[in-house]
Amino acid sequence: MPSILLHLLPAAAYALLALHFWRKRTQIPLLQTQGGMQPWERLALLGALMLHGAGLYLEMFPGDAMRFSFSLALALMLWLALVFYWIESFYARLEGLQTLVLPVAALCAPLPLLFPAQHVLDNAGSALFRAHFIMAMLAYSLFTMAALHALLMAAAEKRLHHGRLSRALASLPPLLTMESLLFRQVWVAFILLTLTLATGIVFSENLFGKPLSFNHKTLFALISWGIFAALLIGRHLSGWRGRKALRWILAGFVALLLAYVGSRFVLEVILGRI
Repeated sequence: MPSILLHLLPAAAYALLALHFWRKRTQIPLLQTQGGMQPWERLALLGALMLHGAGLYLEMFPGDAMRFSFSLALALMLWLALVFYWIESFYARLEGLQTLVLPVAALCAPLPLLFPAQHVLDNAGSALFRAHFIMAMLAYSLFTMAALHALLMAAAEKRLHHGRLSRALASLPPLLTMESLLFRQVWVAFILLTLTLATGIVFSENLFGKPLSFNHKTLFALISWGIFAALLIGRHLSGWRGRKALRWILAGFVALLLAYVGSRFVLEVILGRI
């Protein structure tokens, strides 16, 4: 199968599934609980994920080298977020989240075709670098899920306060249940982000061949870590929740997004550097 189809077919599948789930949610009676995904829906999403994963692998590893870019980072983040969603949906009610994750994934899946990866990573053969890279991508994807989850909760809470809860939002799990799941995602992602920064700092000489340099990428990563650390401390000591917690989550996610994706976008697209 041509590699171009490994990006376009999953994007089309994500878009169609997003439309299907949206129509499914808007057609159920108000305040009726929606069941989980049907077997055919799980298989359809799994098939799209497998095709997309194959496309990402071929794009990142065109031989012995490893290429990466802002477009691959976004596509990989959303792919991993959907993998987490697919697995988590077996154990928790996540109705509504797919209508946010799938459209974003449909937009990000073809990005490597529009902005091909040209930046070759020099340390791809290092086991330390691979561990560092995997933890970073897992943290990014979990924080992506958490940010979309927070947006969904904010929309539901706003509609609930105004007494205008739509059918699409009425069948969501209780807000307390969604909040508990949200902070579980944040905790796991924060641990992974901490390990990512630790490996980057402690093993910088081995990973990158030079001492850790304090640049904008490091700065935004540390800002994001500080925001999430403050959020979790505030949650533990003062019981932060609701809109306050959601604002902190979104602020931390934006800072994290600027740490790598934003910097690579500026270098590759605006400045035209590899």
